[in-house]
Amino acid sequence: MKKLLFFSNNKNKIIEIKKIFNNFNLELLSLNDLNISEEPEENGQTFEENAKIKSDYGFIKTGIPCFADDSGICIESLNWKPGVLSKRFLNKFKSNEACFDNIIQSTKKNSKQNAYFKTSISLTIKDNQNVIFNGKIDGKISEQAKGGFGFGYDPIFIPKNYNKTLAELSTQEKNKISHRSIAVKKLISFLSN
Repeated sequence: MKKLLFFSNNKNKIIEIKKIFNNFNLELLSLNDLNISEEPEENGQTFEENAKIKSDYGFIKTGIPCFADDSGICIESLNWKPGVLSKRFLNKFKSNEACFDNIIQSTKKNSKQNAYFKTSISLTIKDNQNVIFNGKIDGKISEQAKGGFGFGYDPIFIPKNYNKTLAELSTQEKNKISHRSIAVKKLISFLSN
């Protein structure tokens, strides 16, 4: 396998993934490289199902082995939601800051700070043949949004054994511990064997 398609239009995710794949002798393509803008509807009930919908779609459309991820944050004070609806939940607010304030208030009100990020990656090599890789990072919701790195919910998530949010860590530091890098490293290890 010389080429691999990462099924994403998220520029930040693509940069993060390409950095993890840096030392790997493989041409990593994104949807942008192939001028593909349409994406299938992510109507799965789990991260695994959504990742599979996207990796199957990418493989069928291009014939290139394809992997896709679905990630989200699960917050104890919101009954472990938004989960697979993380992106939609964030987009419901007029700004990321408004969403973060809502989550932080909910956390304080319920005195429940625990949260985790989860990533599921689906790799499609042949029709209807998928391999799934999962990554998870535990932590808590911060008392205020901090940091200018990262994206999504990174400014309000403090990983376990850290006192900084993911958005306060450099991409290099984040890639050592993040849910996405854990899943991607499992994928790379699979591809190496």
